[in-house]
Amino acid sequence: MADTAPPRAFWNPLLAGIALGLVLLLTFVWTGHGLGATGATTRISAWLGAQVAPAATHANAYLGPLVEDGNPLNAWITWELLGVAGGGLVAALIGRRFRLQFDHSPGVKAPRRLAAAFGGGLLSGFGARVSLGCTSGLGLSGAATLGVAAFVFLVMFFAMGLLVSRLFKGV
Repeated sequence: MADTAPPRAFWNPLLAGIALGLVLLLTFVWTGHGLGATGATTRISAWLGAQVAPAATHANAYLGPLVEDGNPLNAWITWELLGVAGGGLVAALIGRRFRLQFDHSPGVKAPRRLAAAFGGGLLSGFGARVSLGCTSGLGLSGAATLGVAAFVFLVMFFAMGLLVSRLFKGV
């Protein structure tokens, strides 16, 4: 029998922000690292490269050191990313919000929205590697430690987000 109960309400944004701050603090205390995600995707890329083209991956100046240290997936950030995905799934199930859906503007069809998300994701991933951190690693963790680069990143991230959102309005 399907659960037909309505989804639970979202958390209060202030409480959610406080909870995120506490998670970040506890992550620093317990692991000595902040939050982050793109480092795990780099390690996954190194692992995949080692499976498909080991010689080229070992010779690569960027991915080679990750492979030479042993299993690139055996790192705290990889396990953190898996924990975030698992925690998100559990939260969606508990909140009765787990479903496949394509969010998009009224005049935009799902294929166009998926293409925009794919292109934006590629650019965001590239930008995260160029800036040496993503919104969670550089933005949250860097700002929590008062890193100047984190604040420069956040200002530029939001400024470009506002600018580009005007260009792609309705996508």
